[in-house]
Amino acid sequence: MSNYRNFTLTTYFVAHGTATATREELEKDLAFFERYMHLDKVYLELYRGQKASREQVAMCRRVFEEHGIQVSGGLTTVYSGKDTEPRTRMFDTFCYTDPKALQELKDVAQELGELFDSFIIDDFFFTTCTCRACREARDALNRAHDIRDGSWTAWRLERMKQVSEEYILRPARQANPRCRVTIKYPNWAESYQATGYAPGLQRDLFDEIYTGTETRDPVTTDQHLPRYLSFSLMTYFESMCPGRNGGGWWDPFSTHITEHYLEQAYLTAFSKPRELMLFCFQALKDHMWVPALGFQLDRLDRALDELEKPEGIVCYLPDNAEGEDNAQDFLGMVGLPVVLTPYFPEHAEQILLTRSSATDPRVVEKLEAYVARGGRALVTTGFLEAAEGRGIAGLTSVKPTGRKLTAERWRVEDESPAGWPECTFPSGPSVLLPVAEYRNNFSWGVIKAIHGEENVGFLFRDRYGAGEMWTIALPDALPDLYRLPPAVLSRLREAFPVRGAWLEGGPLVSLFVYSNDALVLYPYVADGTQRQTVRLHVLHASALEMPLRHRTLQPLYTSGDSAVFELPVTPGQYEVLRVLRRV
Repeated sequence: MSNYRNFTLTTYFVAHGTATATREELEKDLAFFERYMHLDKVYLELYRGQKASREQVAMCRRVFEEHGIQVSGGLTTVYSGKDTEPRTRMFDTFCYTDPKALQELKDVAQELGELFDSFIIDDFFFTTCTCRACREARDALNRAHDIRDGSWTAWRLERMKQVSEEYILRPARQANPRCRVTIKYPNWAESYQATGYAPGLQRDLFDEIYTGTETRDPVTTDQHLPRYLSFSLMTYFESMCPGRNGGGWWDPFSTHITEHYLEQAYLTAFSKPRELMLFCFQALKDHMWVPALGFQLDRLDRALDELEKPEGIVCYLPDNAEGEDNAQDFLGMVGLPVVLTPYFPEHAEQILLTRSSATDPRVVEKLEAYVARGGRALVTTGFLEAAEGRGIAGLTSVKPTGRKLTAERWRVEDESPAGWPECTFPSGPSVLLPVAEYRNNFSWGVIKAIHGEENVGFLFRDRYGAGEMWTIALPDALPDLYRLPPAVLSRLREAFPVRGAWLEGGPLVSLFVYSNDALVLYPYVADGTQRQTVRLHVLHASALEMPLRHRTLQPLYTSGDSAVFELPVTPGQYEVLRVLRRV
């Protein structure tokens, strides 16, 4: 039974600690955590290159269980054995053609099954090996499938599926038929297929999946991960495997701002996970962030009492998708409520398609049917480029040209029956946009960027059948979305309200929307961000409850069927709201 109402708080204990900890050290470190938070569960790692002895596993397990903490097993597939020949392995991941390494993995999986009724695999379960044996295996599979580009994708996907079945799941279940195995997927979803992560092939093999929600510092680290990913990737895996996404996992690494660490917890929690995973016990012991996180966990538990299922503009990312990496998360960072799915969202009220969506060879056919029967789709110019020649010209005249334009000013058309009036705004910092041509009066430019005497479309609208397709010309540098004038961002959000709610104001504020008419606002901490005032437009609302503050907010004014509320927001501080509808 959890110490929190809405989630189970877990931590991960790495194998070096399992192998070397003393009872006295473990009791001391546990006392630090227990001062500030309520741990429910620990994943006790048996193997991370180094393998802990059974005696050490038993001792650590006893100590945790004496403190009322449930214990499961853990495995990280990094190899410390001596290679039989030179191999090119990033981060010491296994070579999955090396018989000696595969036998070691099989033995460890069997022992985990003997020791635990469940265990999780950390996110090093991939391959980048390019040794002779791997190259020969790749070439044989590529010849068999007439793959002529020399790529690794098909072989690595198939190989990691085989390794999952033969060297982890089968030996673990033979040792213990009750053993449940969870695979944790990393935060770099756009690169899964390049390294053998294969949710499309693996999701029905493993008992559960788990989600990496670490976002790092996007500037000073190799990973370019918008922070909205801590929320969106959770929705992706929950949609993929409803009820089998075990939880979200973040860590304190490669970040140096306290709020950036804490917001990983906030955004993960806003997705309504079953578990919140703190990686790892050893890195967090005696860390100044633990008291702050402990305080926020109690407050998050109270906030989650108010939230049901996340809803939003559904972004379609099919299996093995790539292109316009993380575009959906940058849009989430500027206030579009986006959730993800690996299945085409034919019944969603609104959808988002990026270049990644075009990985599906039938996506234009699906999009045409969706819009014709009344759906509203937002597509990027990157999607149009990737879909060219597949029938997309039947839905829109918008066509990327390969030219670029720097916006000096903006024209924004109001939402009104006639599409007028228009207002012109200065650009502020320059933004480089792709130029998309369109046939006037076939497609309509709702937002236009101006340079000298030329204006080009930024947001276009096409009506098709009973629905609409909108196209957005995303900046070449996706973070330039943060530089757009508030009026431009507000008009984009107005075009795609979720449950009748949309945000008026500047960038770097996310809006999360829930099935029970709850909302969350979260303004990000970034260079130069300041406290700001935003306006929230909500259809058929009479007031907003603020349950964490025990206040009710009245509308600033009403406009047609919408009520408009004004709220000050402070970077790093989220606000939970509940919509009270007009009777």
